[in-house]
Amino acid sequence: MRSNRRIKWLILWIPTITIGLWEYVRHAFLLPYMSMELGNLLAPFIVLVVTMTLVRGLFRRLESSQASLQRERSVSAALEERERLAAELHDGIAQSLFLLAVKLDQLDRAASGEPAVRELASQLRETVRVVHEDVRQAIANLRLPPSAEHDAWVVPLRELLGETSAILEARAEFRWTIPEDSLTDKEKVELHACLREALLNVRKHARAQSVLVVGEPVGGDGFRCTVEDDGVGFEGDPLRAAGRFGLRMVRDRASRMGWTFAIERRDGRTVVELAKKGGDR
Repeated sequence: MRSNRRIKWLILWIPTITIGLWEYVRHAFLLPYMSMELGNLLAPFIVLVVTMTLVRGLFRRLESSQASLQRERSVSAALEERERLAAELHDGIAQSLFLLAVKLDQLDRAASGEPAVRELASQLRETVRVVHEDVRQAIANLRLPPSAEHDAWVVPLRELLGETSAILEARAEFRWTIPEDSLTDKEKVELHACLREALLNVRKHARAQSVLVVGEPVGGDGFRCTVEDDGVGFEGDPLRAAGRFGLRMVRDRASRMGWTFAIERRDGRTVVELAKKGGDR
């Protein structure tokens, strides 16, 4: 702040000081050799030269300082928003899921003589457990400070792929060549959410022996991302399957961003693909 204030004062005073110095030099040393008219004519050009050198450099420093300050404010605002969202998730959804699990335990005990009800309660309890795990992971991710490391936002995807591989005892491969600066912050958030959901879908339903995540640039700032697995696949349209909301959410996110979305079987593998044409922004 103090540095910016000093720069602003210098920008204000330099033209005035320049004129003062010029007038002093002209009257003290140059008056016998230079007419008043020539001195008056040279004065604005001298001020212009000083302005184009010293003052322009000060303006660049001021703009750089203000841009840095704006970035710090944006990061601070983002951290506050992440913390607020984490608190809402914890106080709202996580607590509600815990209460639902307690109610399911009560239902299980009350229906001790009803095998069908007990089976349904067990299935619901497993669903609640999985959702609760996802919410806890989301809270943990929100409360992690953003890293300045290059492509740091991709790291959680690598970790999730590793966890999925360990759970399924499957081979895993991660190929990522999308340049960091080709994606906006909004695109990183949405792409991360889509790929995370696709990986969770593999973990929950695919029973795969190998999983592959690919991210590659396509013409300028375009990209193509896929999550592939050799699991059991699907019958019919997976986007219309009962109780399968994750892939629909991925499709809707992609649509809002103007990306293409596809899920299909290719050579015995299930492929979820997100793509953006180069040149879009």
